[in-house]
Amino acid sequence: MGSVGDGLEAGNARWSFGGQTAQQFDEHVSKSVPMYTEGHQIICDLSDFFLSGGSTCFELGCSTGELTAKLALHNKDTEPARFVGIDLEPAMIDLAREKSGNLKLEQTDFVVDDVIQADITNADLVVAYYTVQFIRPSERQRLIDKVYNALNWGGAFILFEKVRANDARFQDITTSLYNEYKMAQGYSPEEIFSKSRSLKGVLEPFSTQGNLDLLARAGFEDVLSIFKYLSFEGFLAIK
Repeated sequence: MGSVGDGLEAGNARWSFGGQTAQQFDEHVSKSVPMYTEGHQIICDLSDFFLSGGSTCFELGCSTGELTAKLALHNKDTEPARFVGIDLEPAMIDLAREKSGNLKLEQTDFVVDDVIQADITNADLVVAYYTVQFIRPSERQRLIDKVYNALNWGGAFILFEKVRANDARFQDITTSLYNEYKMAQGYSPEEIFSKSRSLKGVLEPFSTQGNLDLLARAGFEDVLSIFKYLSFEGFLAIK
């Protein structure tokens, strides 16, 4: 086991969202992912174009429910829109439900489930914020197909992912710059290395084109890149 920062520890190829990770997750991820909260704001602003009275919005891999809660607050006057956060880890969902209760978000539900198996239907908006990268590659197309089928016509899928560069030189450049970013956030070289080791076989990014291919095979024809920072990218796909 080694420290990956923010009081979290993980072994080689053993990163997990379970256990004590939930308690430190919001702090850790907001420092580890560039423009994490700004991405939340982009998604909330985009929701204006797709949610109305009677709409349902799903967040896949909602962790502690931070983004789901922000979406519900942003659309609090859009009655009776419904917001559903899904995550596999019970500790994450417990925190999400607590957060929702404190904010009195009555139109928000949180469900412990595997997003591959979860019931997702009649959606006007589906969000996967740095989630699909943790899904086994062989299962990703099935998930994106499921999202496409769950969306109403004109509905949107917002996908944010860490992406691999299109060749080795660019990959070296983006990896180096990302490590510099993490050091600027206060992480030590040892913590950065331990985190990288813990994610082996757990976080498997596709390239930009790989993600676009997933979306196209599912049936999405209208896709726009809405965010890009080094190896982090956001896509808007409309059915």
